[in-house]
Amino acid sequence: MSEAGGFITARLLNGTSGTPPVDIGREPAREAARRELSDPAYHQNDPSLLQRGLNKFWDWVGSLFDSASVATPGGPLGLIVIVVAVIALIAALWWRLGTPHRAATSGGTVFDDRPRSAAEHRTAAAAHAAARRWNEAVQEQMRAIVRALEERALLDPRPGRTADEAAAEAGRTLPGHADRLHAAARAFDDVTYGGRTADEPTYIRLRDLDRDLERTKPALTDANHLVAP
Repeated sequence: MSEAGGFITARLLNGTSGTPPVDIGREPAREAARRELSDPAYHQNDPSLLQRGLNKFWDWVGSLFDSASVATPGGPLGLIVIVVAVIALIAALWWRLGTPHRAATSGGTVFDDRPRSAAEHRTAAAAHAAARRWNEAVQEQMRAIVRALEERALLDPRPGRTADEAAAEAGRTLPGHADRLHAAARAFDDVTYGGRTADEPTYIRLRDLDRDLERTKPALTDANHLVAP
């Protein structure tokens, strides 16, 4: 038994055995009780610090929902309807925009594997489109565009070129298609690095651009630059 415990116990025994109780002041009695209750034996079953923190957190969450249900029209049922609507909106945005695991960037290169011809990239793009794999179809179609421009000497073959760089360089050579080239580069970056999902119209726009570029006949100007007539 602790010193304080013995003191309190003795005080109680004295009070019940007929012996005149020891008269102590209020402050000494409070201090003795405090020391007694600080004995670890009294706190063996107390919740841990983590458990106390969790209890306070859930109490806070409960009070927050209670306050919200009071302020929401329709009470708790109205609050549930609002929460379900918010979750549905988030799910719709997630489905429409894709998983936001990477921020959009224009720093990635167009080609990431062995060199292939424009015809090979077109064949791969068509195969992906037939299987409705629109992301891959858009990627391969953009690669076909850039490779075709390189094969026609409208772009200098250069490893590490980005889609934006290719569009900017080709746009100076073929100004009549500059806007469509930049749009194609953005579509490539969105599906390759931005976590977006392509669709059939996007693939068709790139495929049609590729065909139009093939039919474009560059002309030699006085400055010795090739431009579209």
